[in-house]
Amino acid sequence: MASHRRPKQPGRTRVTVLTATAAAAVALSSQAAHADPKPSRSEVKAKVDKLYDEAEQATEKYNGAKEKQAKLEKQVGEIQDQVARGQDELNKLRDSLGSVATAQYRSGSVDPSLQLLLSSDPASYLDKVSTLDQVTGKQAETLKLISAKQRALKQQRAEAAGKLADLESTRKALADHKTEVQGKLSDARDLLNSLDAQDRAAIEQQENGKNGSNGSDGQSKPDLGKQVPSSGRAAAALAAAQSKIGSPYVYGATGPDSYDCSGLTSWAYAQAGVDIPRTSEEQANYGTRISDPSQLQPGDLVLFYGDLHHVGLYAGNGMVLHAPHTGAFVRYEAMGNMPFQFGVRVG
Repeated sequence: MASHRRPKQPGRTRVTVLTATAAAAVALSSQAAHADPKPSRSEVKAKVDKLYDEAEQATEKYNGAKEKQAKLEKQVGEIQDQVARGQDELNKLRDSLGSVATAQYRSGSVDPSLQLLLSSDPASYLDKVSTLDQVTGKQAETLKLISAKQRALKQQRAEAAGKLADLESTRKALADHKTEVQGKLSDARDLLNSLDAQDRAAIEQQENGKNGSNGSDGQSKPDLGKQVPSSGRAAAALAAAQSKIGSPYVYGATGPDSYDCSGLTSWAYAQAGVDIPRTSEEQANYGTRISDPSQLQPGDLVLFYGDLHHVGLYAGNGMVLHAPHTGAFVRYEAMGNMPFQFGVRVG
């Protein structure tokens, strides 16, 4: 006779284990389905380009703070030298009055007016005009000089204190901008390192071969047209920059082996005997502004982006010669690749 016993039900423990296993599998499947996909090469390139652009903005702020620091250090040094010389002159004037008082003391009579002359506040003595007739004209003139020196020294010391406070603030800003630049560049490196070697090489090739030519390393030179520079100085500056094609971009660098954008333009014009400001923002206000790009001539400065954080040299036929950003080299590039603001013709 066939058995009609009911099949044995699984134990509660076994059901619990099976249920937990199934739940875990579903959770893992769900996590895998919702995990952020690995960014594509183009996405990484876009993010890296954005970080490089932000790093260059911080670089120009860094350059500005560095320039301000150098100027303040020079000004503070000059003021401190003036204070030291003024104090020395004041001491000599006081000594000259002191010798008169000493002579009178030895003779047994110190003129009351000289006691006032040697006080710590000779200006209060000058207010007492009625006593001036008690000293010689030479002593009175010396006292006036002492009072004037004291006022000048007080003013110079206050000016030095203000400059020192400004210098301290500038040094902090310099350090902050440097940290910001380094942070952006570090993030860009991390993104590039997240790609495999083949994708990294492809991005590097795309970057260094932008526009298909840069006039170096055997690549063809772009067609720069037949425009001529506006002056011999502009021609010399452009020629100097052209001699540096292929040099790497390094933030804060002004040559002779590496450059940032404004470092290249300021160095190039220095070779032409023209001392232009260091930063792109300052260079934007140095010469005659040219709003119409069709009016540009080779050697003119060209400014890009709304905050003017990038500058290059117009090379002709719509091309700019510039130091682009970290990871790139001094090269020619079509101006249309960046948001042109205006040009500047250096006088």
